[in-house]
Amino acid sequence: MKKIVLLRHGESAWNKENRFTGWTDVDLTEKGIAEAKKAGELLVDNDFLFDKAYTSYLKRAVKTLDVVLDRMDQDWIPVEKSWRLNEKHYGQLQGLNKAETAEKYGEEQVLVWRRSYDVAPHALAEDDPRNPRFEVRYNEVSDAELPRTESLKDTIERIMPYWKCVIFPNLKTADELLVVAHGNSLRGIIKHLKGISDEDIVKLNLPTAVPYVFEFDDDLNLTKDYFLGDPEEIKKLMEAVANQGKK
Repeated sequence: MKKIVLLRHGESAWNKENRFTGWTDVDLTEKGIAEAKKAGELLVDNDFLFDKAYTSYLKRAVKTLDVVLDRMDQDWIPVEKSWRLNEKHYGQLQGLNKAETAEKYGEEQVLVWRRSYDVAPHALAEDDPRNPRFEVRYNEVSDAELPRTESLKDTIERIMPYWKCVIFPNLKTADELLVVAHGNSLRGIIKHLKGISDEDIVKLNLPTAVPYVFEFDDDLNLTKDYFLGDPEEIKKLMEAVANQGKK
């Protein structure tokens, strides 16, 4: 049996403030660090020993991974970072409060921006200081590949080459892999693994820092998937994520 664990980062400062974050590089809160520690303890309790880990270029994911591996005493394993695992780019919405935006544009429109499959928010202008082309961390990424906004469809198309060519093939020689990323980038991977429709993927709400385990047979066929932790608590956390875009 082989396993891949998907983990959304712990609570960030803008999660706490209910803001659209996207590619904005905000830090974890104290609660987010505590969530990451709890995730590490859950993984220890379930005897995980990872061969390698993957994360994005954004510190809320990087630091979550660092805390998890430290809690597991597995700081030594190889870690690979990729911009392709970054969160969905929310364009001009980045930094706006979700509830205030719902008050202004309506909950239905905010739900479309947050969860629709192929509708992207308005793009950042080329001279907007939030445009990723101004960030040194993306110097090696071609300008044509750097988003100014993204739909979930765009996000998945960005992630899939990295998943199919780098992460998933590694499972041929590894037994357990860890991927720490973001709500939308992970939803893209989950959609692919479980064959979820474009319509149904918008209903999946991933809680912060709850390990999601995928088990595969030796031929790399998915056999089982489940969250680690108390089911009732996880259900409440999912509902809280779903309610973020309401007035």
